[in-house]
Amino acid sequence: MKKLFLATLLFVFLFGNLVTVFANVRLPAIIGTHMVLQQNSTVNIWGWCDPGEKVSVSPAWDTTTYHATGFSNAKWSLQIKTPAAGGPYKITINGYNTIVLEDVLVGEVWVCSGQSNMEMSYNWGVKQYKADIENGANKHIRFFQIPKLTADYPQDDTKGMWVVCDTENLKRFSLVGYFFGRQLQQSLNMPVGLINTSWGGTPAETWTPKDTIENNEVLKTAAGKLKAADGWPVSAGFTYNAMINPIINYAIAGAIWYQGEANVNTASTYTQLLQTMIATWRKVWKKDFPFYFVQIAPFAGYGEKGISSALLREAQTRASAFPNTGMVVIHDLVDNIHDIHPQQKKEVGLRLANYALAETYGKKETIYKSPMYKNVAIVKDRAVINFENADKGIMSKGDTITGFYIAGADKIFVPAMAKIQGNTIVAWNKNIKAPVAVRFGFTNDGIPNLFGKDGLPVSIFRTDDWDVKTEPK
Repeated sequence: MKKLFLATLLFVFLFGNLVTVFANVRLPAIIGTHMVLQQNSTVNIWGWCDPGEKVSVSPAWDTTTYHATGFSNAKWSLQIKTPAAGGPYKITINGYNTIVLEDVLVGEVWVCSGQSNMEMSYNWGVKQYKADIENGANKHIRFFQIPKLTADYPQDDTKGMWVVCDTENLKRFSLVGYFFGRQLQQSLNMPVGLINTSWGGTPAETWTPKDTIENNEVLKTAAGKLKAADGWPVSAGFTYNAMINPIINYAIAGAIWYQGEANVNTASTYTQLLQTMIATWRKVWKKDFPFYFVQIAPFAGYGEKGISSALLREAQTRASAFPNTGMVVIHDLVDNIHDIHPQQKKEVGLRLANYALAETYGKKETIYKSPMYKNVAIVKDRAVINFENADKGIMSKGDTITGFYIAGADKIFVPAMAKIQGNTIVAWNKNIKAPVAVRFGFTNDGIPNLFGKDGLPVSIFRTDDWDVKTEPK
């Protein structure tokens, strides 16, 4: 009898532990307490469980209970409908175990990605925002920080957790992302969730699936020119696999992007690369979401006499013609051309937010588009340049307009004089009797002083399409 009793106890102990270890419903990191779900949407909730296990999900905003059954691969998934922005709510998930997600908000969810200028936080030493940080606690803003990870193949989970925007969490989060999100939250008066997945130094290739790069000869050749680095990956797909793929089932409103410095030496293919990356992200998310990005800033470290980064900025401008995208210009926000990390991140975030508020949310009260080159007409010995997004006119911040160069048929550019004439710019050099081309701000480190009268800087441009030789530093 005693032996039978001991055997029974052993069976119960082993069976109970097997259930505990192997049968519990589990969720990916991106789904958890304090999260923000995309409002007015059908969103995915998913995880892992035993094959055949019955899983139910009950959100507190209605009386509906949603059901799923574990697949043979030990995964489960279902879709639930979210209400208009609000909360906080509880979500209860039942399988062999029960998980209760607390303090869940419903609002607008944005992905923030790129390299170091997106990654840059207050803890990097950006002390001019001390007051913003100290007074920045906001329970209606939530952060999810994806750690730096790589993988050879697409992953279905990551590390991290949703946290409420308090002073300490804010100090560690992307400044561009935070100020973008804060502006949305205040303007829309609804919760905002921000997912930061960025890594300094990374080229766009590593944020794009490997097969997408390798199946395109142009992009594959350009990727082969990237040089290995000690502090970040450059291989195609490495960060996509570990830092994007785990969240592609999570419903989002859109994405903001600050990257390009690492692709300066392959600028000729960057337009195609960025547009391909955007298209791929939209395909895997199954949504044509808005994608707003930052034109990189002037930096002398690319080579003070070169134009390699100007070519990259030109490529970014061309990429902005892709549907449902937009680009903000920031060369006026550079405080030190010898620092690749401009300090004025608040202003960058606000410019991105204004673009999103106008184009995604229909709030066009604020000017959000920089004047852009439209065309040029040669009138005798002068070039007359027309702009888009300059209905209220052009102005210079300074007595003399800077940044213009002009060339004749010999393709040798010399400094040009320039004056404002209505909504146009007239440029000339007394020694160029038959001008052919004009360039504006088209250098690595130049900070021109031409603006729209609404205050946004005129984007750099060139009117020629001549082959150029650059000598990147």
